[in-house]
This record gives sequence, C-alpha cells and structure tokens, in this order.
Amino acid sequence: QVQLVESGGGLVQAGGSLRLSCAASGIIFSTNIMGWFRQAPGSQRELVARIFSGGITSNYADSVKGRFTISRDDAKNMVYLQMNSLKPEDTGVYYCNRARAVATDNWGQGTQVTVSS
Repeated sequence: QVQLVESGGGLVQAGGSLRLSCAASGIIFSTNIMGWFRQAPGSQRELVARIFSGGITSNYADSVKGRFTISRDDAKNMVYLQMNSLKPEDTGVYYCNRARAVATDNWGQGTQVTVSS
C-alpha cells in the first residue's frame, strides 16, 4: 500500500515561493504518474500538477500554469512542487499521490500552504 509524507508548506506572503516535497513508498515509484493535489477550504481536492514516468512530461491546471513546477527523483522516490508567485487563492492543504488516486485510496497527511495578501 502506498505511503506518502508531504512537507515544506508554511505561511508566505503573496508573491512569495515555497517548495513542497513528498516521499513515497510502497509502490514501484518510477512507473507511476505522480501528482500534486490541492484542497482549498470548503472545496474538493483537485489535481494541480502531474508528472509522467521519466520526468520529461508534466501537465498543470490552468490556475497554476507558469507559476508551479513539478519534478521527481526516481532514485529517491521523491516528488517536488516548486511554487512561485503565490496567490492567496493557492491557500490549501497540498497532497501528493499517484495522479489517478481517488478519495478511497491511501493519502498522506498533506502539508498546509497559507498565502497572505
């Protein structure tokens, strides 16, 4: 069963940057499309970025395109999210998981990101 530990969140002013990290275990990491999800207060969890096996191809939600960059290190079973030019609407709990994960799958505790205006 997949196990995930997210870190790197915090409180930042609008326009600032954060780098999130996620350690994964219990899966053949290198063969999985990995994603970062965001759950804003009062909203459902949404996929904001995903990265394909090999780390060359990635996709982003329109709301973060051009500001966020997802990357992975298959040797370390790690996935990262570099977040620049943060906006208050980026506030939420960020989770990593396989990009195809659904609510009933195993999830980590997430990491809180709060962007003040």
